[in-house]
Parts: sequence; C-alpha cells; structure tokens
Amino acid sequence: MIAGAPDLLAEATGRLERLAAAAADGAYDAAIDLMVDAIDAGGVIQAFGTGHSQAFAMEMAGRAGGLIPTNGIALRDVVLFGNREPAALFGSELERDPNVVGELLRVTRIGEEDVFLIASNSGVNGSIVGLALAVKERGHKVIAVTSLEHTNSVEPQHPSGVRLAEVADVVVDNLAPRGDTTLTIADGVGVGAVSSITGAFVAQLLTLGVAQRLADAGGTPPVYLSANVPGGDEHNRALQHLYRDRIRWSV
Repeated sequence: MIAGAPDLLAEATGRLERLAAAAADGAYDAAIDLMVDAIDAGGVIQAFGTGHSQAFAMEMAGRAGGLIPTNGIALRDVVLFGNREPAALFGSELERDPNVVGELLRVTRIGEEDVFLIASNSGVNGSIVGLALAVKERGHKVIAVTSLEHTNSVEPQHPSGVRLAEVADVVVDNLAPRGDTTLTIADGVGVGAVSSITGAFVAQLLTLGVAQRLADAGGTPPVYLSANVPGGDEHNRALQHLYRDRIRWSV
C-alpha cells in the first residue's frame, strides 16, 4: 500500500485532536500560568528552538495574532549580533555545541522576570539543554515543548547527561513520534514528519490560553495585528514601543 495524503492527514489530525483535548483538560495551564506571570511582572517570553524547532519560536514571536511581549532567540543571533562567521550556521555544529550558549546569552536582552519557552523535538542537543541549564541557574522558569516519546528513547548529548524535559519546570509533549516521521514507504523509508505541525498548534494553544487569561483579568491582550490590514502597523508599533528594549522587532 502506498502512503498518501489521507494517511498523513489522519496521522496529523489524530495528534492535533489529542493536543486539543489535553488543552481542554488543563494540561497547558501550568505553562500558561508562567507566561502570564512573566507578562504581568513586566517580563517577556523568550522563545528558542534550533533546527526545525526554530519554526516553533517563529510561531510564538513576531507574527499576526501572536503575543507582542515575546522575543525570538535563534542560533543565527551569534552571527548577526555576535562574532561568529556565517559559515558556522551550516550543518548542525552550533545546535550540538553546548559552548555556544554563553555567546547566545551575551547577545540576548534578558530581564529578571522573563520566562523561557524552549522547543526541541529530541530535547537532547547541547545548545538546547545548555540554554535551559544556564537560564535556570539565573533563576528563570523554563517551559519545554518536546516529544516525550523521542527524547526518552535517545541518549542526552549535553555533558550534563540530562534532557531538556528533565531541566524544565513545565513540559509540554508535542506528540511527535520517535524520529518524527509517521508513515513508512518502500524499504522502510520514513516520511510524513509532524513535529512542525503539532508544534505550531501547541504554540497557538499557548498563545490563545495566555491571551484569554489576560482578557479574563480585565486587560487587553498585547497581540500583533497583521501588518497587511488597515491600522495594523500603527497598532503594532504602539505596543512594540512598550517593549522596545526587550524584543527584536520582526513584523
């Protein structure tokens, strides 16, 4: 049997339904609590991911419908704002290098009240675990978005011997399978990766939860409007100004 679009749709839909059910049951409330606490205290959400998990940070930071007090952190920052050469971005060397964390923190604006939202499907690479450990030492709370099935089936790569899920204060399972792929075609080749799909959904569930919590408390959720609708730029700039020293503007 040849795997096709209906098979992938079924795999993705099943996982999204499970994520939605978990949200309805309050599985993300602890993460939402930490994010709301940070915003209420004048802090921001620091979102970080490497590899394809960069997409999660992009889903959280600087997009229409997203929370303005969110700063996206990326490994490319050590090139754009630090001293690394562009060639360092090719391959997975930086992603696996625990020593890059010091450079990354030096070029990132971090406040005492900030909370860190770190995404990694495997949750074992050096930069991911290293950043989580470093900010925990500084007193920040860490929320991990990871595949529990995958991370628990592979060995940690950080010298500490721990996984992201073991460092974080709160863990959100993105429900991606080991190896990420959901379908098998000829000769056992795995295809149909879903972590980007489930990760984006988790990001939106967290954003929705935070915005609703802020609205329920009588406030106006600080979310971006699309820059491509009338008044969008003006709305965004006014709110961005409140966080001008805390976030890198990306819309």
